[in-house]
Amino acid sequence: MAAEGTVRRASMADQAADVLLGRIRGQEWALGAKLPGETTLAAQLGVGRSTVREAIRQLAGRGVLSARQGAGVFVTALDVRDDWDAVLARADMVSVIEARTAIESEAAALAAQRRSPGDLRAIRRALRTREQRRSALEEHVDADLAFHRAIVVASANPILTELFDGFTPRLRQTMIAMLRIRSTFGGDADHEAHVRLADAIRAGDAAAAAALSRAHLASLKDGLQ
Repeated sequence: MAAEGTVRRASMADQAADVLLGRIRGQEWALGAKLPGETTLAAQLGVGRSTVREAIRQLAGRGVLSARQGAGVFVTALDVRDDWDAVLARADMVSVIEARTAIESEAAALAAQRRSPGDLRAIRRALRTREQRRSALEEHVDADLAFHRAIVVASANPILTELFDGFTPRLRQTMIAMLRIRSTFGGDADHEAHVRLADAIRAGDAAAAAALSRAHLASLKDGLQ
């Protein structure tokens, strides 16, 4: 009998992709984490390296993974929502930011009211990582999304977390495109805005957390108009 987590029967790339997606959904790898190398994954899945490469290509096309030349393969979303694809593919940057505001401002308020000590530690860790990744665009975006996801998780509302995870692939694409247009990112003022948001959540100030989240996203929106 095949071991748990391996591909049974035919070693098809789509089956390998399904297994990898299941492991990602199970949060074996965190948002922004680097996957093991092809040789390791091939051994774990019981398939060849070419099958692993094809599985990774499939998940990259669905916005779950991103292959960076010379760096490896990274998790860019913890799930995929195929039924949103048609709508989200047409969404422009302003619409994405407006939807992000609706999710994240409410999540920030709830996080200030409901955060646990573990949530606060996760937010602090994500904030430190975000500060360390302010030079490379894609790494910065991934670290930024991981920080905001930590806040959404701290809201203790599984529907908001599901919405955020389903939204992440399009959100990541939008943020990368927007920052490329701006050509600057990761400045001190931007990072301090995130520090203030984390501080408001730690202080349990729901009104301030929501307002800071909304103001940050409004500044992004204003920069596009």
